[in-house]
Amino acid sequence: MMRFGCGAHIVHGGHRHGQHTAAGGDNTDPVCGMQVPADSGYTKVHQGKLYRFCSRNCLHKFDANPQQYLGKEQS
Repeated sequence: MMRFGCGAHIVHGGHRHGQHTAAGGDNTDPVCGMQVPADSGYTKVHQGKLYRFCSRNCLHKFDANPQQYLGKEQS
């Protein structure tokens, strides 16, 4: 069985998953900070803004408590 998402340390879009980055931009997963290529990952519109997620796990974490992750962006 193959695991996908945070902690799996598989390759996403040519980048090793463990290489999280704090760089800003519309393609930054707000949960883990990973850059997510526009043609991969998961998306969600929250309060009129599109967010990208590297994995279903990060998307579920965001869904459970969006304010926890939106607070990271604002600081």
